Amino acid sequence: MISWEDFEKVDIRVGKIIEVEDFPEARSPSYTLSIDFGSEIGVKKSAGQFVRAYPKGEEFVGRLVLGVVNFPPKQIGPFVSECLILGLQDEDGNWVFVGPDKDVPLGGKLA
Repeated sequence: MISWEDFEKVDIRVGKIIEVEDFPEARSPSYTLSIDFGSEIGVKKSAGQFVRAYPKGEEFVGRLVLGVVNFPPKQIGPFVSECLILGLQDEDGNWVFVGPDKDVPLGGKLA
């Protein structure tokens, strides 16, 4: 088990996807994402295996997601991920986003 203090160290914020690109160098079908976490944190980049659940298109941009913003950068092939976007697997094993179902301020912290 972890302590409450351990959990409080994980900085989970809401962000808005502002850009999506294919990531052909990834081992599994993936996208690279630019996510706006508001004025305090700014825009961070991440990679994720959301390809099967979310075809790339305009409906992808603007989606609110939750992300861990205080992990160190992680090199993924030629790409540097600056945050971890949270997701869950659906019944078919496809990764789906975790995020608010209503508009909330960008950068809002999960509490």
